[in-house]
Amino acid sequence: MKKKTAKPKIASRKPERPPPLTTAAQLQRDAFEEAMRLFHAREFQAARNAFNIANGGPNREMTQRAQMLIKMCESRLNSRGVEPRTAEEHYNFGIASINTRDLRTAQQHLEAALEMEPQADHVYYAMALCRGLSGDLQGAYENLKRAIDLQPRNRITARQDADFATISRQPPINRLLFPEKARSV
Repeated sequence: MKKKTAKPKIASRKPERPPPLTTAAQLQRDAFEEAMRLFHAREFQAARNAFNIANGGPNREMTQRAQMLIKMCESRLNSRGVEPRTAEEHYNFGIASINTRDLRTAQQHLEAALEMEPQADHVYYAMALCRGLSGDLQGAYENLKRAIDLQPRNRITARQDADFATISRQPPINRLLFPEKARSV
């Protein structure tokens, strides 16, 4: 009979837990995490302040990263934003602002575009949407009417535009978009 040889047992080692953080290390880590959240939210002033707190902690690697990110925040804060120069650039900024529902900024850019290009039907169309979303149905009507006068296909476009869905049923917009229904009543 053969004798069984026992396999050597491998000692199971529990994973070592990192030592508990000291108060300063915990504060540094919390400040760094908050700063990263703010940085990604593009709140550079608040992020810079939080990185400054993280910069004073005991973890050297985190301190070095915080210093680099402080410089990035300062660079972003000091750089001037892009200033639109043409009607089309103002229009694009206006559309981007409508998409984020910053309607006041959208209106400013669209007004600037209309000053430069007073016959731009697409800008009147966007202004109608902006005004309608902000609750100014009369302003929406006037701008949409002008857009349709300049380019009649804007009536069909607005009928099919999901962004206009909420305001297209409101008077006087509904009479402008669906004149055949207004006549039949």
